[in-house]
Parts: sequence; structure tokens; C-alpha cells
Amino acid sequence: MQRPSLSHALQQVAHAYRGHMAQTIRQAELPLPVTHVRALKAVCYIDGCTAQRIAQRMRRDKAQITRVLNDLFDSGLILRLRNPADKRSQLLQATPAGEAMMQRVQELEQQTLTRMTRDLTQEEVEHFIRIAWHMTQNLEGDLPPDN
Repeated sequence: MQRPSLSHALQQVAHAYRGHMAQTIRQAELPLPVTHVRALKAVCYIDGCTAQRIAQRMRRDKAQITRVLNDLFDSGLILRLRNPADKRSQLLQATPAGEAMMQRVQELEQQTLTRMTRDLTQEEVEHFIRIAWHMTQNLEGDLPPDN
């Protein structure tokens, strides 16, 4: 049997992880699609978060992100605040309900990661993280920075 290429291996890992997370979210009956979860995660983790920064980070059209953010706002998971640095944009912040939802998502992510790494040593996991981070930095050095 031929060894898979690096490209194929990366695609398989990303596909398996996203697929398992989507299945885990559905089984947990979280009321959010995966794109909404990713946007909520961005709101929780990006300092000075705006719709534009999320669109850049997720590499999605800003109009699509705005629709997702409207859903999160209507669900009571995020707030929109005046941006003192740019009156044309709004800062986004998770509500207590949004923070609780993010906590649940983190628990589900941990379940997936535990399953994904169950036969690996801590050293192997740390080595993979270093390599993946280095590869990401090599590629993202060619992209415009997050603003």
C-alpha cells in the first residue's frame, strides 16, 4: 500500500475532525450550525472582535458572516457595542448565554480531541502541534494580517 501524501493526510485529518465535531454538536443537540459555532468562538476569543475580523479569520464573505452574527444576536448569544475606534463598525461580545454555549462547545471539542489522540503520547501530540503551527505560520505569512 502506498503511503498517503502530506496533502492527503492533512485533508483527511481536517475532514475527520470537522465531521466528528459536527456529529458531536448534532448529538448534543446544540441549537447552532457549525458556522455559527465558529463565529461565536471568534467573538469569544478575538480581542476587539468585529464582523470584518471574523470574515477575514474564517475566510468568508462579510455578508455571510453578518447573517450568522444576526442569528447569534437574535438568539441572545452576542451583543453589539459601539466601536470607539471606528464608528462604522461594531464590537462584538458574548453574552452570559453565549459564554455558557461556548463552554459547552469546549467540552464537546475536548471529547473529540480525547478520542482523536487516544493512542498518542503527550510528546507526540505536542510534536504534532509544533509542526502544524509551523506549517500554518509558513502559509499565513503570505496572507494579509487580521484587522
